[in-house]
Amino acid sequence: MGRAVSPAPLPTGRPEELRRPGRAITGMSAVLLPHLDPRTPDRDGFLAHLRRTAAVGLVPAVNMDTGFGPSLDPTVRREVLASARAEVDGELVAGVHVDDAPGAPFDADALHRAVEEVAAVGALPILFPSHGLAALDDEGIVAALAAVGERVDRFLGFELSEAFHPAGRLLSLEAYAELLRIPACVGAKHSSLERGPEWDRLALRDRDRPGFLVLTGNDLAIDMVTYGSDYLLGISTFAPDLFAERDRRWAAGDPSFHQLNDDLQYLGRVAFRRPVPAYKHDAAMFLWLRGWVDVPDVPAGEPTRPVSDLGLLAELADRLGVLDPERAAAAGVGGPGWGRG
Repeated sequence: MGRAVSPAPLPTGRPEELRRPGRAITGMSAVLLPHLDPRTPDRDGFLAHLRRTAAVGLVPAVNMDTGFGPSLDPTVRREVLASARAEVDGELVAGVHVDDAPGAPFDADALHRAVEEVAAVGALPILFPSHGLAALDDEGIVAALAAVGERVDRFLGFELSEAFHPAGRLLSLEAYAELLRIPACVGAKHSSLERGPEWDRLALRDRDRPGFLVLTGNDLAIDMVTYGSDYLLGISTFAPDLFAERDRRWAAGDPSFHQLNDDLQYLGRVAFRRPVPAYKHDAAMFLWLRGWVDVPDVPAGEPTRPVSDLGLLAELADRLGVLDPERAAAAGVGGPGWGRG
């Protein structure tokens, strides 16, 4: 049987009451898995990007949607996890996946095996939605997560909009209140792409479990960190260095936080337009424009952006001060009258 959800009154998040100036932000970044061609992951490029993410103080997250985790062969997922664990000494987050199809029943044993694989290497598991898990009602999902908490010391939950993945599922606020009661669940990524539900979760967290990490996954509203959210974002893989700098400015009370946040948000608005999953192609192009990957490619079957995005992304990279001049020339952008203005 599922766990009964709490009948207690639930708080409504009021933005003006949630602002947290000067707070230290916990930043987690979903690391892109670059590709040399549509069928060949770029292992060296991935490890280099993993290193630069950890070096600036963000927690790398691998096998997430940004790393094509849901569509990777399980063997490749294990290789990514093992190589990431060997590369990163500190905290590492890794996506937990159950490979199922629409209409499949929930497979608790498969979920537990996948969670334990991640925990066994010392990474923090985050439970990516599956079709079977998403098909459960709220009480069933909470019960499934509670069972995970009986097997590992720490894990992260994950609410995901269907805009990202067809198995995406969002909990009711009542079910979220029950999630907060699972001691091993130390946080949860919230990717509804809406402010209201996240504000409500922050108010509930502040009331019931202040140490719980509400990890915004709202790439369209990255200023949610000013209201008390921490983050696990895909857009941060474009510029982990600039996200880390933005976070430092907020903690220091530096008003220049806002301009840098605005510039990064513009990048997020461009990359995360519909179809949302095509943001990964924009990420590959942006990292190529920075000189950080050799090929701006994504795996076969992934949605892509038009070539015209390259010029727009180059302009944004230039505005942020990270455009590689040689790549700009190769892309045919730049020259008098172009760029930062």
